[in-house]
Amino acid sequence: MIPLRYLQAYPPALQDQIRQLIEQQRLGDYLLKRYPGKHAVQNDKALYNYTLSLKQAHLKNAPSIDKVLYDSRLDLTHKALGLHTAISRVQGGKLKAKKEIRVAALFKEAAPEFLEMIVVHELAHLKEQDHNKAFYKLCEYMLPEYHQLEFDLRVFLTYRELLKNGH
Repeated sequence: MIPLRYLQAYPPALQDQIRQLIEQQRLGDYLLKRYPGKHAVQNDKALYNYTLSLKQAHLKNAPSIDKVLYDSRLDLTHKALGLHTAISRVQGGKLKAKKEIRVAALFKEAAPEFLEMIVVHELAHLKEQDHNKAFYKLCEYMLPEYHQLEFDLRVFLTYRELLKNGH
């Protein structure tokens, strides 16, 4: 049986459907049919503007974001596709926190829906630190098909891993 490390939390029947697509060598076709587009957000400045527009549309009262960038060091070995950080610095006599969002560089080549999903995920952390019910409710508020996109992103990561391992 093919191990599906990104899909372990999903029901066995769903995992079996993905295994069947893999065995029939149709997983890539499935993904391409569902997500044929490419996005134009290819550099850090474009990513910052893209993230800011999503924040303005959905989270006007959330803390401001100081920096957004693609990070080639973020990958699946670190179990992170995106990071949100608050870096504290002393300026004058005050402590100032700078909010950063880093997105794994693999999203430069991913479908626009996957980029939106990961940015929404990181933006939700501006209001909710933990992956709890309120966090996922906020993700769904910003992106109603969030859960389907998260599943399909995990399928995409599975496909990338299969390609990397020569399957």
